[in-house]
Amino acid sequence: MRRALLLFSKGLDSLLAGKIIQSQGVEVIPITFITPFFDWKYFYNPQLYYDYCKSHGFAESHLINVTEEYLQILKKPKYGFGCLANPCVACKIFMLSKSKSMMKSLNADFIITGEVIGQRPKSQNRRALEIIKNESNVYDLLVRPLSAKLLPPSLPEKLGWIDRSKLYAIYGRNRKIQFKLASMFGITDFETPAGGCLLTDPQIGRRILQILHENRPLNTITAQLSVIGRHIFDGDTWIVLGRTHNENKKIYNICKGIFPLFTLSEPAPVAAILQGESNHDKIKELLISFSHKSREKVNLNLSVELVEPDEEEFGDKNLIPAHLEKELQ
Repeated sequence: MRRALLLFSKGLDSLLAGKIIQSQGVEVIPITFITPFFDWKYFYNPQLYYDYCKSHGFAESHLINVTEEYLQILKKPKYGFGCLANPCVACKIFMLSKSKSMMKSLNADFIITGEVIGQRPKSQNRRALEIIKNESNVYDLLVRPLSAKLLPPSLPEKLGWIDRSKLYAIYGRNRKIQFKLASMFGITDFETPAGGCLLTDPQIGRRILQILHENRPLNTITAQLSVIGRHIFDGDTWIVLGRTHNENKKIYNICKGIFPLFTLSEPAPVAAILQGESNHDKIKELLISFSHKSREKVNLNLSVELVEPDEEEFGDKNLIPAHLEKELQ
């Protein structure tokens, strides 16, 4: 039996691409790459991902954390950004290249994606699809089942591993055909299109662009923090504050032992100093401004103290990452 790697976003298009090829007797293996900007929930609970794949008939699947490498692409994307901080073309090249490097160890014969010609103006036009295919070095080992009949035959089609007549010629943003296929395959559980990348979120996307423009430290830790909380940029200082108790716990568990952490003796945000010196007076003043009870006490000339967050209140074992398989070579 032939084996194919599926670049799996868990959206409908990639899911359909996998099912179309699987229906031709090919074993399909979903591969999902994660960073703090997409699918990061699986960093803490990878079993959710494996169970999701199995629920759609994929017995084997792989989840790979590529944050460190991805940040290098984000800092200097060869083909620029999309609508905000999303380096879509460079991102797809990177993911396909990584997938190809895994083919030998996974005994795979080719690669599948759910790309559709004309669906996204920057990354899914004909020129971009050709650039992605060639620069990732997958060449004709790449099959795009949803638009295959609008593209030159791939090697798996030429060699008869899959039947080109059973592939599709979908073009553009209308998803009527995909919904019909979903019904045909009995698919009801899938993520919304383009809904998974936080780099396209207006607030987060602009924040990432500011971090890059101001040359602030963007690494595996600050990347996790960049997508949560309230961020204060002031000269050489970068502070993140929790807006909710859940965000306070996330900030505490990500930062403890790495960055200075502060809160108040009254209910208040947790603050982490990601860049710059810890000026206690300014931090206290900042925290008071976001703490209603602290402001009330100050107005009554009562004492409010700057303190370290308490492990018992903010520590959370569910925010400690579970084991992820080591990246395949």
